Amino acid sequence: MLYELFDYQLLKLIWWLLVGVLLIGFAIMDGHDMGVCTLLPFVGRTDTERRIIVNTIGPHWEGNQVWFITAGGAIFAALPLVYATAFSGYYWALMATLWALFFRPVGFKYRSMIKNDKWRNTWDWLLFVGSSVPALIFGVAFGNLLLGSPFSFDQNLVSTYSGSFFELLAPFSLLCGLVSVAMLTMQGGVYLAHRTIEDVQSRAKKSATAAAVITSVLFVIAGFWVQTLDGYVLVSAVNGGAVIDLLSKQVQIQSGAWMTNFYNHPGLWLLPALGTLMPLVTIALLKMGRTLTAFVSSSLALLGIIGTAGVALFPFYMPSSTDPRSSLTVWDSTSSHFTLFIMLFVVIFLLPVVLAYTSWGYAVMRGKVTKAYIKENEKTLY
Repeated sequence: MLYELFDYQLLKLIWWLLVGVLLIGFAIMDGHDMGVCTLLPFVGRTDTERRIIVNTIGPHWEGNQVWFITAGGAIFAALPLVYATAFSGYYWALMATLWALFFRPVGFKYRSMIKNDKWRNTWDWLLFVGSSVPALIFGVAFGNLLLGSPFSFDQNLVSTYSGSFFELLAPFSLLCGLVSVAMLTMQGGVYLAHRTIEDVQSRAKKSATAAAVITSVLFVIAGFWVQTLDGYVLVSAVNGGAVIDLLSKQVQIQSGAWMTNFYNHPGLWLLPALGTLMPLVTIALLKMGRTLTAFVSSSLALLGIIGTAGVALFPFYMPSSTDPRSSLTVWDSTSSHFTLFIMLFVVIFLLPVVLAYTSWGYAVMRGKVTKAYIKENEKTLY
């Protein structure tokens, strides 16, 4: 059969990369929406300025959510054990994320329907919550992956999660959460600087600059902290042809093991270098007024930070702190060979479509959002 021409082990690696691409795409595209809304109550001093801010992302935020939905759907179909274990173990954290995200569509829809300061200010702060809280939780989740999660599987592959919500809020995880908030705020600030003028642009540049400095500093601190953490090492032979072969592997916990891939493959240090240096490049570009190029450099920073976490974890998706052999890896937690093959072709077809209509949407709606534009379209804009 045709799918047998594609090696199963290779498909598992491809899907590890594709999930990473989708998560990075989500951070870059929907992340700048979240960053803009995080800055909304602070950069906008008047109602008109806040309407300017909202309307820079108003036509695009729903399309950008496709990256989030696609990433979730890909994990559900390609990594069912990861999806099931994460959603059961991190249930309350994920529910908090969804509750916060509810404020975004409602906020965009209703914010400007009533011309009342209290009404609009309330929605501005709810949009802030709906953007900053998910950003924080996403970072905390990545931090907990590096710390290991308290779950295990029995011989029937029934999982048991023994942790609690508050155990997710370890100091290192909170640091990762702050890195996430800072980098998405930087991304949003740069985008806002590109789409606005005058006072709003000036404040957006200052906010993006501060967020970029915080991102770089916290990322470096997190990097040194990771070197002191206990990491996980897969010491048994890889059975890349197995569909699910969880409990036959051997996993050891070693101090500093999360840096192993970087030491074994020095070229991978490019990723943490991007995460550290690109925020600083972004600051320089903003000072030169090159806002579009600054958005590219900010996006490269996000790629570096998320890529660093992914490479550090490889080949693990979810390490188990209570039973290391139950850890979910690239090799033993994916769907079947045929499923990965079919999904690969679906992605090959759909991903260019998503990129095409996203590019078209931004091309059509390009340009600055100004006070005059808001006044001319008072009743039709957000």
